[in-house]
Amino acid sequence: MDQPTMPQPQPSVSLPVSLVADVQDALLMAMTDLQRLEGLLDHATGNLLERFGSANHALAHLARHDDEDLSRIRHSLHQAVTELQFHDMATQLLVHTGKILQGCAWKLADETMEPEEGELPICLDPVPERPSPVTQSEMDAGSIELF
Repeated sequence: MDQPTMPQPQPSVSLPVSLVADVQDALLMAMTDLQRLEGLLDHATGNLLERFGSANHALAHLARHDDEDLSRIRHSLHQAVTELQFHDMATQLLVHTGKILQGCAWKLADETMEPEEGELPICLDPVPERPSPVTQSEMDAGSIELF
């Protein structure tokens, strides 16, 4: 005779609210730092693009000469601009990591802290399912897989 199976209770750990609040604060501070890092990357990339454009413009008057050195310089500038895809990859990783940290912070609060009287429940954004939006392992041409 088969006995009905009873659902197993979920394991739980009792944590002091102050510890949970400290961990949540640390997660949110890490998110803020990632956002600041994203801004720094944006600024540096903008500066690099501007300088590459200036160098390319400065070389324009040499275009009349069919010089091998000029060709190598232009090729190097083109490769450098292409390698700025690093900014896009780094930004995707920062945003992804920020979403994970934010999801963890809110889930931690939702699971351990009682809402105050009249407070609406936290509407949680789902934590991203994929471990990373970028799967590159090197910066060689053609080695970047963004999705």
